[in-house]
Amino acid sequence: MKILGFRAEPAVIAYVVNAAVALLVSFGLPFSDGQVDAVTVITTALAAAVTAVMTRPIVVSTLTGALASVMAALAAFKLDFSPEQIGQSVAFASIVLALLLRQNVTPAPAVKAGSS
Repeated sequence: MKILGFRAEPAVIAYVVNAAVALLVSFGLPFSDGQVDAVTVITTALAAAVTAVMTRPIVVSTLTGALASVMAALAAFKLDFSPEQIGQSVAFASIVLALLLRQNVTPAPAVKAGSS
């Protein structure tokens, strides 16, 4: 991923966002401690999702884990999801991702057997 002409790793981007939020809070951004923590979780989850998409094979469980983390962290911003809603959203995302990324979730011997 290139940002401003520099090649950046998702972890570096997460650290920059976390530092920027800390700086903004120190200058009066009205975030509570819980909201600052939530931004850290959300940023880290999104960095994990970007990393999962950039690597091969794509790890579907990393993407769904990132989704669950983001949904849980949004509670700090008064967007509460019940455990059932998070579970169903992750299950739905897993099904969609499994269909879209079938070549990454089908065991290699099964793919080889079907293609010969």
